[in-house]
Parts: sequence; structure tokens; C-alpha cells
Amino acid sequence: MSSASMPPQGFATARGRGYRPEQVDARLTALWRERDAAWDRAARLTVLARDMEAKAARLRQTVAGLAPQDYETLGASARRLFRLALEEERDIRERARRAAHECVARAEADGEKALRAARKAADALRAEADEHARRRLLAARAEADALRVGTRREVRKGRGEALEAVREVRRRTAGLLDGQSREHTGHWAGAEREEHERTADLETRYAERTSRAEADLAEAGRALAEAEASARRVDEEAHARAAAIVADARAREEGITRRTEQMLREHGEAWDAVRAHMDEARSDLTSLTGPAAAE
Repeated sequence: MSSASMPPQGFATARGRGYRPEQVDARLTALWRERDAAWDRAARLTVLARDMEAKAARLRQTVAGLAPQDYETLGASARRLFRLALEEERDIRERARRAAHECVARAEADGEKALRAARKAADALRAEADEHARRRLLAARAEADALRVGTRREVRKGRGEALEAVREVRRRTAGLLDGQSREHTGHWAGAEREEHERTADLETRYAERTSRAEADLAEAGRALAEAEASARRVDEEAHARAAAIVADARAREEGITRRTEQMLREHGEAWDAVRAHMDEARSDLTSLTGPAAAE
């Protein structure tokens, strides 16, 4: 196999089909020149890109400081379309605001009406329960007083009759003989025992009637307490119902507000598209015919 030499340029040369050194040198020189040119272009492009970024930043600041577009420089039709869009947006916003306020006002009025009706019903129920309990209480007290008076009268009457019978027995036995005294004494003791039994019976009847009267009083008190508890429940239910109505109204108001905001966003997006289209048309007109034709 033939040997090969290594020239200073770094390319191996050989006999037969090897490259010539002058060709290699020429190719390398051309590549170096292309590399240098590419570096120069890259440097210029870097500077140009920085200049463009700075110019874009200045343009963004300028655009941010511009006044809102009123399209006064366009034709009458464009200005009329712009004004109609603005009026429609304001009208939609105002109608939505009025609808939300009216909905809340109606809900609050309905809640207040329901609360007043519930309070009125609760007051009527409480008044009726109070009156019923008061009548029952008065009737029970009257019955207890009547029982107490009647019983005392019967007790006094029974005691009087018994004492009169005892006195009569004593009068009849006063002139009898001493031998008959024990018999009359026994008769007197029996009369006293009968009078005591009658008195005990009257007192038992009085106690029973008094107990019934007290039971009626307790029942009337329980009825009054139940009526008051029922009235409180009705009042609480009325408050809960009114609160639920107001909460529902608030939820409806929030829903209307959300739908209105969504509609306004969609309207704004549509109007932005229209304005973009008009800006593009204006730009095309300006580029084709000059500023005078765009006006």
C-alpha cells in the first residue's frame, strides 16, 4: 500500500486520485470568506432586531397614549354605525340594570308581603289562642269558686243541722232518769259520729271538686303554652320563608348580572371584530389612495 504525506493545511495527499493542495487552499479560503460574511450578516441582523424591538416598544407606548378611536375620520356611514353600536351597548347595559333592580325589588316586596301575612296570621292565631285559654281559665276559676262556695255552704248547713239535732237530743234527754242517761249518751255519740261522717264526706267532695278545678286550670295553662309555641313556630316559618324569597331574589339578580355581563362581553367582542375590520379597511384605503381618500 502506498504511503501518504500530511501538508500544513491538514489534507492528506496521495498519488493517483488524491486532492491537490492548491484546490484545498482555495476551497478553505472561500469557506472562511463565507463564514466571515455570515458573521457580519448575523451581527447586522442582531443590531437590526434590537432596533426593531426598541421601535416596537416606542410604538406600543405611543398606541397606549392615543385617545380612543371615534372614527370621525371615516365616512358618515361608519360614524353612524359606530354611534349606533355605542347606543345599543348603553341601552343593553341600562335595560339589564333596570331588569335586575326590578327583579330584586319585586322579590323584596314579595318577601315583605309574605312576612307581613305570616305575622298577621301568627298574631291572629296567638290572639285566638290567648282568648281561648283566657275563657277556659276564667270558666275553670268560676267553676272552682262555685264549687268552693257551694261546698262550704253545704258544710256549714250540714254542721248546723247536726248541731241542731244534737241540741234536740240533749233537750229531750235532759229530764230523763239517771238510769237512762247512758242510753241517751250513746244516742248522742251516734249523732255526733254521723255528723262527723257527713262532714268528712262533704270535705271529700270539696277536695275532689277542687282537684278537678285545679286540673282544668292546669289544662288551660298547657293549652295556652301550646298556642304560644304554635304562634312562635308560625312566626319562625314566616321569617324563614321571607329569607328564602329574598335569597332566591338575590340569586336571580346575580344570574341576570352574569348573563348581562356575558352578553356585553359578546357584544364587545363582536364590536371589536367590526372595529378591526373597519381599521383594516381604512388601512387598505390609506395605502391604496392616500390619506385624503380615506377621509
